[in-house]
Amino acid sequence: MGAGRVCRGGPSSASPAGAAAGRSFPPLAASSSTSSAPSETASTSVTKTVNGSHHFKIAGYSLSKGIGVGKYIASESFSVGGFEWAIYFYPDGKSPEDGAAYVSLFIALASEGTDVRALFELTLVDQSGKGQDKVHTHFGRSLEGGPYTLKYRGSMWGYKRFFKRSALETSDYLKDDCLLVNCTVGVVQSHTEGPKIYTIPVPPSNMAKHTGQLLTSGKRTDIKFKVDGEVFPAHKVVLAARSPVFRAQLFGPMKDKNMTCIKIEDMEAPVFKALLHFMYWDELPDIEELTGVNTSWVSTLMAQHLLAAADRYALERLKLLCELKLCEDVAINTVANTLALAEQHHCYQLKTVCLKFVALPENLKGMYCISESIVYWFLGEAAR
Repeated sequence: MGAGRVCRGGPSSASPAGAAAGRSFPPLAASSSTSSAPSETASTSVTKTVNGSHHFKIAGYSLSKGIGVGKYIASESFSVGGFEWAIYFYPDGKSPEDGAAYVSLFIALASEGTDVRALFELTLVDQSGKGQDKVHTHFGRSLEGGPYTLKYRGSMWGYKRFFKRSALETSDYLKDDCLLVNCTVGVVQSHTEGPKIYTIPVPPSNMAKHTGQLLTSGKRTDIKFKVDGEVFPAHKVVLAARSPVFRAQLFGPMKDKNMTCIKIEDMEAPVFKALLHFMYWDELPDIEELTGVNTSWVSTLMAQHLLAAADRYALERLKLLCELKLCEDVAINTVANTLALAEQHHCYQLKTVCLKFVALPENLKGMYCISESIVYWFLGEAAR
């Protein structure tokens, strides 16, 4: 009969199973063992200026005199930072108390705006070429009070006594009865940048690699060049895109529709091969790989020939790369030819480097292989 007992109350303290079944547990979310650290975010406030300039020519200055104090000549309006601006020039000054003794110059907010903060620069240009401009500027210096604030449309910044009129009329700022005024405005803009929620790595451009593989593969070529006994296949459209000279030759009005092979005169095969390499890869080739020789003299010689070829086919970037390399590799045994090339192809920086190199006494003494007439020519050029 005892086996039928029913337990109506709480679990017996003597029963471990009963204790486990009746215990009250806190919610899992409140457990200290599962709490996480607080998340962190960040943002950045960025303040910068949006800059723009306007050039204002005031022609017939003498005719503007007598217009009246407080009356101005205005430039066309120009846009900077989402606002319109204008230059105001007062030939008889802005203030009656100055009695037309000064000219006044201001920059004005010419569109609707409230509390527009900006930096300004007003320049009266020295027309003698001496560079003695009269400049008033906020740019490039510390501003104790911060940028200037224009409260509303028509607000101005500038100088009532910008220049004494009697001094202006005898200065180099006035030429052919004209004044030149340059104005720069930098509108202050702020924005807040939050954390980026994406990361997209963008690989560098590989367009030159794909174009270069066209040359390497030799597929779908439609023109051949015969140079010093060697034949080089190429693609008309690539050459035309890179060189205006080839474009005129291959697609111009005087082109030969049946032309499949062009003979190149006055150029060696390795030079033309290097030229093609640049036109497809947009970089200089490995000279040792191209010629099988690794000497500075061969490298300089190739750069000299490539410079002439670049000028011939109007490849300005290649020409500059060659000029740079030749400037770095000026030597006693190559300077004569390099200088002649610099003169012929209008490479003025390279010419200067060569002349300075030759002018050094220790280099001049070492040039025993150069004829006396060339040495004197060098000296004459260096003295100019």
